[in-house]
Amino acid sequence: MIINWYGEGCFKIQTGGITILTDPFEASTGLTPARGKNEIVIRTLTGWPMKDEDMEGTIIRGAGEYEAQKVLISGFPLQAESTDTFFKTAYKVTAEDITIGLCGHLSEGLSQEAAEKLNDVDILVMPAGGKPFIAPETATKLIKQLSPKIVLASFFKTPGLKRSSADWKALADEMDQKPEVLDKLTVRKKDLTEQKGTKLVVVTV
Repeated sequence: MIINWYGEGCFKIQTGGITILTDPFEASTGLTPARGKNEIVIRTLTGWPMKDEDMEGTIIRGAGEYEAQKVLISGFPLQAESTDTFFKTAYKVTAEDITIGLCGHLSEGLSQEAAEKLNDVDILVMPAGGKPFIAPETATKLIKQLSPKIVLASFFKTPGLKRSSADWKALADEMDQKPEVLDKLTVRKKDLTEQKGTKLVVVTV
């Protein structure tokens, strides 16, 4: 499995010959949108300015159980953080026997249902740049609760980003870790099984 980051919550996950794209954005963010064909697109926030009809592949949004291209996806509503105009969803994605938890646009904490479902994930994608998303202290408590093998930082300051954001260092400090900084994350289930403890990983744009 190979994971690239484009900024914000947008990751391109290449697994088993297919491509999964999470939370694609528009150029108005100041960043360069991901290009290329995607078999699956997962949205953790509805009401995003990009139109779904502009995207290729199967669009996953909202709570429920999904299966596409032999990838299993479960969505859990974050009702406390949702409104009448948008709603947030956390996901568990299983491919190549690797499980990924997508916290998406998390601002406060996971629902009890989502936390229970994500307590066995191998990789946890967690906002790392603070406001308007989850605070580093709260994120660290959640990480300790879920005990993933890898925490993959999202939604942090990166060159070109127009909105205000902090970098990933506060989360690293709270976790008392020096993260592994990579241009892409390549991971195998065997490596995750043999790894002890939780490791923070930062993928650069």
